[in-house]
Order: sequence, then structure tokens, then C-alpha cells
Amino acid sequence: MSAAVLEQGEDAFRKIFRLYRRKNPPADLSGVLEYRPGESRLRGAELCVGAVTDQDAARVGLQPLHQWSAYHVDGYPGFLFIVNPFLPGWQHRWVRQCLKRYPRKPNVCNLDLHMSLDGDLWGLSHAQLRKKSSQGRSEKTLLEKLRWVTLGLHYNWDTKKYYREHQSPFPVDLAELSRCVSLACGFQNFKAEAGILNYYRMDSSLGIHVDESELDHSSPLLSFCFGQSSIFLLGGLSRDVAPTPMMMHSGDIMVMSGASRLLYHAVPRILRHPGGGVLPPCLSVSPSSDERDALLEPCSPADWEVCESYLLSSRINMTVRRVLEEGGSFPAEGDTLHIKATQGDTYHVEDDESEGVKRVRTTVKD
Repeated sequence: MSAAVLEQGEDAFRKIFRLYRRKNPPADLSGVLEYRPGESRLRGAELCVGAVTDQDAARVGLQPLHQWSAYHVDGYPGFLFIVNPFLPGWQHRWVRQCLKRYPRKPNVCNLDLHMSLDGDLWGLSHAQLRKKSSQGRSEKTLLEKLRWVTLGLHYNWDTKKYYREHQSPFPVDLAELSRCVSLACGFQNFKAEAGILNYYRMDSSLGIHVDESELDHSSPLLSFCFGQSSIFLLGGLSRDVAPTPMMMHSGDIMVMSGASRLLYHAVPRILRHPGGGVLPPCLSVSPSSDERDALLEPCSPADWEVCESYLLSSRINMTVRRVLEEGGSFPAEGDTLHIKATQGDTYHVEDDESEGVKRVRTTVKD
């Protein structure tokens, strides 16, 4: 364990979380796992290369499967890490979807709890963000105050339940991306039923929690990262187990299934991508106009100008999951699906800085 002796009443996971959350002095990052060849804690993962055609992969912006780099981590069965498998320029399209398309109604976001929006967030924010890219920072736009969006079956943060009647059509494009990734990882029957998008600022974090709401833990949880980097902590079945810190960069994908679905995890800190550039190199590639029977239209230069301004100090994470077992339905009593929460911890993005909007902290009382 890299941290010092635990304070009274503090578990091992919380200690590591606080260590990497610390700003002054900043934590030493030399022990953070990077996914690259030669790392002793990693094992190359075999993918189901024939499960997805090159054409289907290209339609959602993915490289042919034989070009992917995927890893298992010693001690974490069911956990798979895929190093940025996106085609050049395609992250632009997915970022645009996360900022322009997915926050629209009938999807639900944190701002719905505090205000009535007369227009979409993109329409109310894009002009200001374009100005900020050249004129410096001023008051935050609504897009910069966005913290989460739910898709498909909408998770209720207050009751910690899914409701059968509280759902909207799951985005076809994201469902197809999820299908391709799940097939590549050997999951033939995955169905995207719910999505939670988290929008992080540089001072944001994600509290310690366990994803145990779904009825079938063998069905994978897919996590896609865009923008600035983050430290991800992956622990054990108990918070007494010290977690492994690992780095996630733009374009990386995590797949959690089986035993790993019941492991504690968290995001203590967002970090600017190393290398000196304002954006990761993979986001500096000009958007491609090659359609290739693409499921998403190209990101226009004007749209990317807005997205780039946003990503200079932000990270976006898309998580996609199956809620019900194959052939299953909601429990008869109340027609809801319970979310078992972790005592004392939040489930979505926290913020240290004032955003001019009341922050909802979904916390389970002791």
C-alpha cells in the first residue's frame, strides 16, 4: 500500500482516494498503472476478432479489431482495458454527440432539477464557448454546468431505482457502438438499456461506489472516456482492500463484467493529458469527412470549435449497461428495479468549485 498509516476509522480505499485527490502537494503519480507494453501487471487480452466485421466497426468509428490493444490486469478477473481503438478524427463525432445530441429531451440531466430549459443546452451555450476559445474565461455556460445525463432507462438519483415508465428510446448510434465493443469482448447477447454520461471539470471527482444495480453481473458495463485524463481506482470486494490506481486517457474503454462488477471503484482526480499540448494528440486530428457508411455524420469545424473549447478543461465519460436479465422484466411489486447503494458515498460527479447551480449529491445516510 502506497499511503501512510490509516487514520482512525478510515478505510484503505478512502486513504488512497484522498491521496490522489490531494492538490497541495500533489500526489506522486509514479505508481499509477499505464496501459503500455512491458508493464508487469498487465496481460494481453484475446479479442473475438471475427465477431465484428471491419465494416461494422468503421460505421461507429472503430479500427479493425485486429489492431486493438486490450489488456487484463493481474488480480482483477472480468476487467478488460482497451487502449483507444477509435479511428482518427472519430472521437470528435462522439464528443459532439455527448454535448449536442444526448443532453436533449427526452433525455434527463442534472439541470432539469434546478431550472426549466426553453432550448437545448448546445443552442444556449455554443456561442459563448466559441468566444471563450479566443477571449478567455467568463461566466460558465449551461454546458459547463452539466454534470450528468441519463439515457434509455433513467436512473432516479433520489429513490435509487429504475422505473419502467421512466424511459426514452436508447440512442441507436451508442447502442451500435456498445454492441460492437461487447461482441469484440465475447459478450454475444449484450443489450444497451441504460446509459449514464458523466461530465467532469478539472476539480470534479466520482465517489467510491459499487455497480451492483443490474440483475445479471455477467453482462458487461462499458465505459468510454473522452477529453482530459483521469486517475481511476479499482479496489476489491471490501473497502479495506487498497485499490490499484490506473490512468485513463481520451478514447480508452473499460469493460467490467463478472467479478469486477462487484469491486469498489472511484475517480479521485482529473488530470490534463501529459505531453504539453492543450488537448491529447488523438483529439488534435482533423475530423474525417469519409463516411464509410458511417452511423454518425462528421463533426463540422464550427461544432468542433465548441467541443474543443469545452474539452480544454473537461472530461466526458459514457457508461452503458444492461439493466434486466435476458428475457427478464421489472419486478412486479411497484414495477421498479432497486439500486443497492453504497453506504455513505455519492454515485456521480462531485465538484469542489461553485457552479452557480445547486449540486445534487446522491448520498446514502448511515
